[in-house]
Amino acid sequence: MQAPHAISLPLLSLTSLRKSVPGGRVLFSGLNLSMNPGEFVAITGESGVGKSTLLNLIAGLDLADSGSIAIDGITLDTLTDDARTRLRRDRIGFVFQAFHILPHLTVAQNIALPLVLQHTDIGESAKRATDLLAAIGMAGRGNDYPRQLSGGELQRVAIARALVHRPALILADEPTGNLDPETAMRILDLFATQIRELGAATLLMTHSKMAAAVADRTLILTRDGLVDGHAS
Repeated sequence: MQAPHAISLPLLSLTSLRKSVPGGRVLFSGLNLSMNPGEFVAITGESGVGKSTLLNLIAGLDLADSGSIAIDGITLDTLTDDARTRLRRDRIGFVFQAFHILPHLTVAQNIALPLVLQHTDIGESAKRATDLLAAIGMAGRGNDYPRQLSGGELQRVAIARALVHRPALILADEPTGNLDPETAMRILDLFATQIRELGAATLLMTHSKMAAAVADRTLILTRDGLVDGHAS
């Protein structure tokens, strides 16, 4: 007699999310999304519709008015602040438009920072940073400082930092918004390649059709939730 198959939960589950801003204006309501490991989803929408706010909700940095968010079956609003911080540190990688690379650290130290926060062995941290530098085409640049890098190189470092601790979920907020189109396309190709090798679920917020095109599917954020980008 065969054992029953285990029921696999989605990696990320958003259910009936509603969020308003001070003054009462509703950004979105009735928002639902389910993502499995390895899925790459792009969310587009007009400026001010709430893309960055949605990422902050998923990261546990802000709270929804109602609805629920679960990562690996763990509902965020059941966690303490400390537990949300640990989940964010261990399970989520972030890529931002503004890079947020620390100027006083070397490139390798910036990449290894999530591992330092996890108290990973120094030797293992250095090896992973070196391996990722090679993967992003910057082998031998580990001792450079951010001031020595171009915008495209800074974003490569930001991508490596988001991947180094092998997160289950990657959240990217307009990661190529500060780059010229040619550099942006190279960065997007690199990003897509690296996250697929990692097998992480990835949520990309962007207003760029070019950026959204690298994802497996595209959704549009509206006041009434998410709609299929191909149906618009």
